[in-house]
Amino acid sequence: MSPNTIRFIDIWMGKTACFILTCHRRIVDMFLIRDATPSPAKKILFIKLIEQGATVLAYSAIRRAVQMVGRENVFFCVFEENREILDILDVIPHDNIFAVRHNNFFIFLFDVARFLVNVRRLEIDATVDMEFFARASALLAYLTGARRRVGMHRYTSEAPYRGDLMTHRIQYNPYLHTAKTYNLLVEALKWDTHDVPLIKTPIDTVEEVVPEFIPREEETSHIKEMLRHRFGREIEGPLVLLNPNASDLIPIRKWPVENFIRLGTLILSHQNTTVIAITGTRAERETAEDICRKLGSSRVVNLTGETSLRSLMVLYTLSDVLVTNDSGPAHFASMTDIDTVVLYGPETPKLYGSRGNRFHAIQAGLACSPCVNVFNHRFSPCTNNICLQMISPDEVYDKVLGCLQKRRGS
Repeated sequence: MSPNTIRFIDIWMGKTACFILTCHRRIVDMFLIRDATPSPAKKILFIKLIEQGATVLAYSAIRRAVQMVGRENVFFCVFEENREILDILDVIPHDNIFAVRHNNFFIFLFDVARFLVNVRRLEIDATVDMEFFARASALLAYLTGARRRVGMHRYTSEAPYRGDLMTHRIQYNPYLHTAKTYNLLVEALKWDTHDVPLIKTPIDTVEEVVPEFIPREEETSHIKEMLRHRFGREIEGPLVLLNPNASDLIPIRKWPVENFIRLGTLILSHQNTTVIAITGTRAERETAEDICRKLGSSRVVNLTGETSLRSLMVLYTLSDVLVTNDSGPAHFASMTDIDTVVLYGPETPKLYGSRGNRFHAIQAGLACSPCVNVFNHRFSPCTNNICLQMISPDEVYDKVLGCLQKRRGS
């Protein structure tokens, strides 16, 4: 299913389902006797279906859950194409990841049914919904039967309706970075549900850890050989990666392709030893080939579709600078020591910026930006992303040059 189809189902079918299950909860609660002091959670399930980059931001939260209940008792539900980053993070067992396919609606329903059967068999007693105001994740959390369900609740805000399905209802704070919010969701599991709204704890107490990716020796050798083969020689100077992609989920996050071409021209003209590689998925190969043709240099190669996520991250460890739209690669790169220049417009680095010390955000600062948020289902009325078009290639080049100079110690 396409991102727009997923959104359509979530909005128009999700509202009704959330209302029906909320009524069910109210009726059940009338007759169900709860323990005054319930025992601590024993098995925790995270629900984060989309966006692998956000899963990197959730690393500290997942580690916190592991500390609370043990690695073998932490589980994760994710769309199948987004599970690879969990395998790379290796913070929970491989077999504890529930991958849901969504090729079409019926396959999605089949995998969801299988997931719910497995979760109930495992007797998972706590869920953490990290999709904020999405309805599908709230429905899944309720249907697991877990006695503790942590997630966002709109309270008096004009936020998307998704019923009242959580036991631990968190008030969304748009002034907190997403990584901190994920941490607070886990911490809320220990709080009294009668304390409304959750969670009343100092932000400074929330520990954040940036995951570190360390490639195996044979992986590094393989990528070095691939680069040697593609460039036709040993790389002597810096390696700059250009990632023109932004996920189809929010296509207005894309910096114009002609700007990437202009940036590449500036790098090639002023940096005599620097080489450039274009990265992305196989679906973006034609665009990347066009960029390479227009740059017209043997110092530029197209690597789109030639790397898995893991080998892409190995490539990051061998590169100097990555220039990318606001998308998953910005977060994957934060796990390495590459300098990452990220272009923002529809969203803001104050909420979704990569963690780590080598992250550099560039944004035009328009009055209408950011226009994508959890309150509007991440649907923007914008059809002309001036916020990104106003970021000039010269400005980005200056940032790239600064990163390269700093890395050389000059």
